[in-house]
Amino acid sequence: MKIGIVGLPNVGKSTLFKALTNQPVEASNYPFCTIDPNVGIVEVPDERLTQLAQLYNSAKIVNAIIEFVDIAGLVKNASQGEGLGNQFLSHIREVDAIAHVIRNFDDTNVTHVAGKIDPADDLSTITTELAMADITVLDKMLQKVNTKIKSNDKEAPRQKVILENIIFDLDKGIKPNISELKVEEQKFIKNLHLLCLKPELFIENIDEKSLQNFKPTIPNAIPICAKLEAELAELSDTDAQEYLTELNVTQTGLNQLILASYKLLNLITFFTAGPTEAHAWTITNGTKAPQAAGKIHTDFEQGFIRAEIINWQDLLTAGNELKAKEKGLMRIEGKDYIFQDGDVTLFRFSK
Repeated sequence: MKIGIVGLPNVGKSTLFKALTNQPVEASNYPFCTIDPNVGIVEVPDERLTQLAQLYNSAKIVNAIIEFVDIAGLVKNASQGEGLGNQFLSHIREVDAIAHVIRNFDDTNVTHVAGKIDPADDLSTITTELAMADITVLDKMLQKVNTKIKSNDKEAPRQKVILENIIFDLDKGIKPNISELKVEEQKFIKNLHLLCLKPELFIENIDEKSLQNFKPTIPNAIPICAKLEAELAELSDTDAQEYLTELNVTQTGLNQLILASYKLLNLITFFTAGPTEAHAWTITNGTKAPQAAGKIHTDFEQGFIRAEIINWQDLLTAGNELKAKEKGLMRIEGKDYIFQDGDVTLFRFSK
């Protein structure tokens, strides 16, 4: 899972990235200090995995991961070459989802490129520039399709209509919907890697004093104080928890972001555990057993026979696998089984 962190300059993207990855990145008070994308791998915190590792006395714990990409600040008219222009766009097109970081804090020491704090206006600027960038891609493809029409290509007329409809939506500020297109038509559009079709998260970067009474300006935005999160990242787990308790905060903004990312991309976690290691695996909700096995190794999918399944909580309550089997809590599932979040499994496969 790869999430692109996008926003205007000086909104706190690099500070948030540093907090997420605990990596030292440049986060200075001037536009475009992030030119090449910073990429960081983040472990997904999961107390279930920790408890399973304790149950099995696992020598190693392997968390699920998310890859975050911190992308250079975008400015008004970037699609026309302003600022760094379209230099950053290729990096955004490669991510699975976009996290918009929107500034909603005052700080005279950190300048705002527009000279004012206006979250809705900032988001409008970003979405407009992304739409303009997509229209450029669509126009180029439209030219190719028009050439194909002249050579009597059978698919080209329909492709032209689809492209023109998407351009129309973007011109009107509407997020295009391709869900009703045929499979091949969807594939044609998805190959363009349009930014407007990527799932989106919205983060309002606020100051510490606003954490308790935050009222989002952007609907469904996640409130995060990037400065606080960066400070927490430098503390031990114990000290960080004490700090959060003092602030009367139950969950870090970063954990909220990770959970929201899973929900947005319709992802769930299953586990494998034993004395050697306890491992969390990320799959799409609705994945069947052979494909889940394939996340571990392609041989597991190709030679899949069955899976022994138990819910993580049932396993912990039973105390161990033997007691779980005695109570009938472990079950055998075949190729049609759809994995559930929190399943602990042992795959059986033929070599």
